[in-house]
Amino acid sequence: MMKLGYVTLYVDDIPTAIEFYEKVLGLTVRFTHESGMYAEMETGDTVLAFSHHELATQLVPQGYQRAHPDNEALGMQLGFEVENVTEMYRKALKHGASTIAPPEVKPWNFESAMIKDPTGHLVEFCKPVHAVNPS
Repeated sequence: MMKLGYVTLYVDDIPTAIEFYEKVLGLTVRFTHESGMYAEMETGDTVLAFSHHELATQLVPQGYQRAHPDNEALGMQLGFEVENVTEMYRKALKHGASTIAPPEVKPWNFESAMIKDPTGHLVEFCKPVHAVNPS
């Protein structure tokens, strides 16, 4: 059996990333390395980890596209199922996120909103898929 154990976001500022996810989603820190270059947050079955770009360059020596709030978004997103999409969207903006797509119920009856977090990563807030009733 295979399980997605963790997702790691490479960031410039780990404390900013942690603060955002604590304040917006209520996540808790699971582990912080003494170097300050790596941290993990509890999200249920899958860990959300943050690695500083300096450490990431050792892990990915051939280079990669850096996420940053001023850069074009990367071709990936985190998705969080939440009870109230609009509330999470507003909370995220209050804590430093920028708007990608405001809350909307899609034609297939799926409610979602998309932001860019303060570290430059795309985050979608959506109703749990199992709660969506097709029309």
